[in-house]
Amino acid sequence: MTDTSIPRADQSPDEDAAPIAKTGTEETEAEERGKKAPAESDLFRQSEIAADYVEGLLDILDYDGDIDELVSGGRPVVEVVGARLQNLVGQRGATLEALQELARLAVFRQTGTPSRLLLDVGGYRANRRKELAAVAKNAVEKVKEYGEPVRLEPMSAFERKCVHDVVNAMAGVESESEGVEPNRRIVVRPAD
Repeated sequence: MTDTSIPRADQSPDEDAAPIAKTGTEETEAEERGKKAPAESDLFRQSEIAADYVEGLLDILDYDGDIDELVSGGRPVVEVVGARLQNLVGQRGATLEALQELARLAVFRQTGTPSRLLLDVGGYRANRRKELAAVAKNAVEKVKEYGEPVRLEPMSAFERKCVHDVVNAMAGVESESEGVEPNRRIVVRPAD
């Protein structure tokens, strides 16, 4: 059975999707995965819809920013660049997460399809990705040095994915998320 439900407001599409149930053949599973993957033109259309929505918000707030829409890594992306945009990011990216969710809802309203849209303002996500890579590498070093699990601070789904990606690329360690939003965190431990 394939999960076709619409993501709830507290459920982020950034987190790993539930696995597709086995149907008996690899061909059927590949077909099901193929049905889920939107065409690049559909993804670009999602980024255009979201960009229009964000542009409207910027106009209402009287903020200036250049908006780029693109498709990267199989998902629609909207980047807003300009001066004095920190208020759109908020403390630890909280406002940015809310704006991203609103943009995803705008896309859903027009297309009827949930979106994995990624919104970045002022390069916050790119910078945060670099910071999180350093945090992940530091945790891995501690795990390898002491052989004990390391629990990281609570993070958003985007931040957890960044850390999981770095940890999974390193040998001898593994990571998993534990807890419940908004206090969900990553534990890095030695691999079995």
